[in-house]
Amino acid sequence: MTYLISTQRAEPRGLRKLLHLNWPLVLLLTAIACVGFLTLFSLAGGSAEPWMASQVKRFGLGLCVMLAVAMTPIWVWQSVSFLFYLGVLLLLVLVDLIGFAGGGAQRWVDLGVIRLQPSEPMKIAIVMVLAAYYDWLPVSRVSHPLWLAIPVALILLPAALILDQPDLGTALLVVAGGGAVMFLAGVHWLYFATILGGIGGLVALVMESRGTPWQLLKDYQYRRIDTFLDPTSDPLGAGYNIAQAKIALGSGGWSGRGYMQGTQTRLNFLPEKHTDFILTAIGEELGFLGTASLLGLYMLTLVFGTATGLRTADRFGSLLALGMVTTFFLYFFINMGMVMGMLPVVGVPLPLVSYGGSAMIALMVAFGFIQCAHVHRPR
Repeated sequence: MTYLISTQRAEPRGLRKLLHLNWPLVLLLTAIACVGFLTLFSLAGGSAEPWMASQVKRFGLGLCVMLAVAMTPIWVWQSVSFLFYLGVLLLLVLVDLIGFAGGGAQRWVDLGVIRLQPSEPMKIAIVMVLAAYYDWLPVSRVSHPLWLAIPVALILLPAALILDQPDLGTALLVVAGGGAVMFLAGVHWLYFATILGGIGGLVALVMESRGTPWQLLKDYQYRRIDTFLDPTSDPLGAGYNIAQAKIALGSGGWSGRGYMQGTQTRLNFLPEKHTDFILTAIGEELGFLGTASLLGLYMLTLVFGTATGLRTADRFGSLLALGMVTTFFLYFFINMGMVMGMLPVVGVPLPLVSYGGSAMIALMVAFGFIQCAHVHRPR
C-alpha cells in the first residue's frame, strides 16, 4: 500500500494545470477553425468582413472559455450540472415566450449583452446532467425501467421545446447525445432496439399525418423530406440548395478549382454558403483532397477525445468526455451527410467551420469539459 501511494501523482494545481492540458487537441481545434477562417475569407471575396473577423474573435473567446472550463475542478461541474440544465431549460421556455425569429424560426433570446440560441448549450447540458445522474446511480439500477424514466424525461423535455421552435436538427442532436450517454452508462441494448423500432413507427406516423389537422411536422420540414427522397422534384424550390451543393462538390474534382476560384459559391448560387453549406465551398475550391483533409482533422480530434474518456477512471469524467465527443461527431456527421444528399437537410452547422457564435462557443465549452476530464483524471 505504501508503494502504491508513493507512486501516484497528485492532481495538478493552479497554473500547473496548463502543463497537463491535451495540447495536441488544442492544436487540432485551432487547425479546424483556421480552415473555417480561410473559407469565410474566400467567400467574402478576399475580405475579413463580414464573416472572418467575427469568427476569429469568437474562436479566441472560445479558447479562453475552454481553458477556464478545463482549469476548474471537475467536481464543481458535477455539482452544478443539474442547475446548469435547469437554467438552459428556462432559456428554452423564454425563447417560446419572448424569443425573436430569424430565417422562419424562433430560436434566439436577447440577454442584453448577447443574443443566445439556447438549444446549442442544451446539447452540452444534457450530457452533463446525465453523466452526473449515472455517476450517482448504482450500476445495478442502470437498466431498471423505473430509473430509466428520469433520463428519458430529461431528454424529451428540452427536445420537445426545441422541436417547437421549430429546429428538428438540434432536437435530434439533443436526443442522440443523451441516448449516447445512456448507452455508454450501460443501459441494456434491448431498450435501444425497441426505440429504433419505435422510430420506424413514428416515421410512418409522421408521413401519415401530412395534410391532416394533427400534422406532426411543419410544411417546410415535409418539403425537406421530399427533397431528400427526390432532389429533382423541385430543383428551383425546396431542392435548390441540395442540387447546387452537389454541383459545387462535384465541380471541385480531386484537387478543386483553386483557393478563391469557386464559381458556385462566389457567384451566390448557393444560399447559406457561409453557414450550413460551407462544406460546398471547401469541396469546390480544394476538391476531394481538401474535404478529406478536413475529415481527417475531425477524426483525429475524435481519437484524442475518445482516448481521454477511456483513460479517465472517474465515472462522471469518463461519461462527460465520451458524451461530448459523441456530440461533436454528430455535428459533422449530420452536416456532411446532408450536404452530400445522404441525409435530410436539418440545419446543423459544420463544427468550428460554419459561421455562427452560439454553436462555436458551445463546442468550445464541450472541449473544455473534455480537457477538464483529462487534467483532473485520477493519476
